[in-house]
Amino acid sequence: MKEINLGGKMVGPNHPPFIIAEMSGNHNQSLERALQIVEAAAMAGAHALKIQTYTADTMTINLDTTDFQINDKTSLWNGNNLYKLYQQAYTPWEWHKPIFDRTLELGMIPFSTPFDETAVDFLEDLNVPMYKIASFENNHIPLIKKVAATGKPMIISTGMATIEELKETVQTARAFGCQDIVLLKCTSTYPASPENTNIVTIPHMRELFQCQVGLSDHTMGIGVSIGSVVLGATVIEKHFTISRSEEGVDSAFSMESNEMKSLVIETERVWQSLGQVSYGPTAEEKNSLKFRRSIYIVKDVQAGDILTKDNLRVIRPGFGLAPKYYEQLLGKKVGKKVKAGTPTDWSLFV
Repeated sequence: MKEINLGGKMVGPNHPPFIIAEMSGNHNQSLERALQIVEAAAMAGAHALKIQTYTADTMTINLDTTDFQINDKTSLWNGNNLYKLYQQAYTPWEWHKPIFDRTLELGMIPFSTPFDETAVDFLEDLNVPMYKIASFENNHIPLIKKVAATGKPMIISTGMATIEELKETVQTARAFGCQDIVLLKCTSTYPASPENTNIVTIPHMRELFQCQVGLSDHTMGIGVSIGSVVLGATVIEKHFTISRSEEGVDSAFSMESNEMKSLVIETERVWQSLGQVSYGPTAEEKNSLKFRRSIYIVKDVQAGDILTKDNLRVIRPGFGLAPKYYEQLLGKKVGKKVKAGTPTDWSLFV
């Protein structure tokens, strides 16, 4: 599978997983807090910091009719008017540059999710290196065309999308100029349950669409993300905040600094452990072979003595003949005087 360059960092099976910290609305309408989140993400080792680019007016219209209300008792945002929710959650566009500048200063890659064509134009002026398409926009074909036409890599979350919808999205992106696509397996519930995450889709998706595949993970903790690496995920995105206790529109399912640090460390460890199909001792294991069991003379014997279970045993270390020869050696005569603690070899026997 082709490796791709995301903002100067190579992504693919031969590289550690690319970890994205998603700020979303966790800044709680404070630029100071937004910059603190950037700093916390950098300290935790995230490779990229992502925000979202929209306004309430680019997302919806301000009506209180049923269509524009969230009426779902299981939702974190139950009872909200859509317009007012987006007013709370959006990142002011004048904050983008200071957030991006600070992200770059701290060695991370800044980028964003545009939600309409005007956001793409704005982000192009800021020279973002890549784009994210949110699950709720993966069927927004006009937006896909607009982003693809920039020629920059696209990371596309796949929540709710059928195979046919994803085929249309991927084909459109490629047809309009995007050569580098990452699809993120995603479950669009907040938080998502492990049982509803279905990460075994990752290798199927990679083969079906012939692109890099990762995970946009809305579950709590790091277990699901770690599991996704085993299945071939090369990019992982998690919502990130300084502290869930400080609340915010997405804080309930967002990761804190210590969790992000663990995610970065443990996903890299899992990636390192994958290796390749291998049997027999590794180079590092060869020195341990001597601690296997082998067959030893365990009591002094004289020439002509018979080997028995009393004077011949399978013990550690491993300098003698292999244990599989034990029954074959019982009853054999010793050809010379042998001291206890001597490893067996074929020259000892008559």
